[in-house]
Amino acid sequence: MTKPYKKILITGAAGRLGTELRKGLAPLADTIRLAARKPIDDLAENEEQVIFDLSDMDATIAATEGCDAIVHYGGAPLESPWQTILDSNIRGSYHIYEGARKHGAKRVIYASSVHAIGYHKMEDHIGVDAPVRPDSLYGVSKNFVESLSRLYWDKFGIESACLRIFSSFPEPADRRMLWSYLSFDDCVRLTAAALTAPRIGHTLTFGLSDNKVKVVDNSGANHLGYIPQDSSEPYREAVEARTEVADPNALSVQYLGGWFCELGHPDDEEK
Repeated sequence: MTKPYKKILITGAAGRLGTELRKGLAPLADTIRLAARKPIDDLAENEEQVIFDLSDMDATIAATEGCDAIVHYGGAPLESPWQTILDSNIRGSYHIYEGARKHGAKRVIYASSVHAIGYHKMEDHIGVDAPVRPDSLYGVSKNFVESLSRLYWDKFGIESACLRIFSSFPEPADRRMLWSYLSFDDCVRLTAAALTAPRIGHTLTFGLSDNKVKVVDNSGANHLGYIPQDSSEPYREAVEARTEVADPNALSVQYLGGWFCELGHPDDEEK
């Protein structure tokens, strides 16, 4: 059976989510090219690897050669000093899109984040077209790449889906994650849906499982065909038993971005 892609590049392939995507996306391509900063030892038969830092423009662009699609999960995963955000998330993502443009990749799936819209309140129930409200320099970097991807669709015809992932872990760790949870399997389902939808153009979507508490309206991305199959509900009793109810007036409770909204400037904290 013919697979949708000949070769998919996954950046951040050694990370928490990249490791799950390696397995979950394998059926979609003849070859999965894994990009990481350090060697990966357990390569599968259909995997190959390239070792580089996203801040290295030449190496990043070279890694995109021969790839039909790019799943871009690489970069700094949390709030970090400005120089790290600039080199890893902003410059690195520009290098990815330049590689896609120069080497003919037609679709990029980008791991954006809730932190791109973190200063919207829980009760706002925003849709995918709500104004951006980053809660951190990390969130700003996600806004940058969402805008960059829009440019590369309008000007160069490279389709992108920006997946605003909330909290993707093996299971919810706290009460916030009872509504922000995205299971690993649903993360793979969302990424695979974005890769296989007939047309995505430039799409923003929220990355959540089918949790009981709904905080956003994801109907603007229905054309991806993503149907979450997991929920935080099986974990609710255990989470509520081990964690206290938070102050409803705390910034981490009021806003979608959670504790990121309580952080100061990372460069001040470095000093």
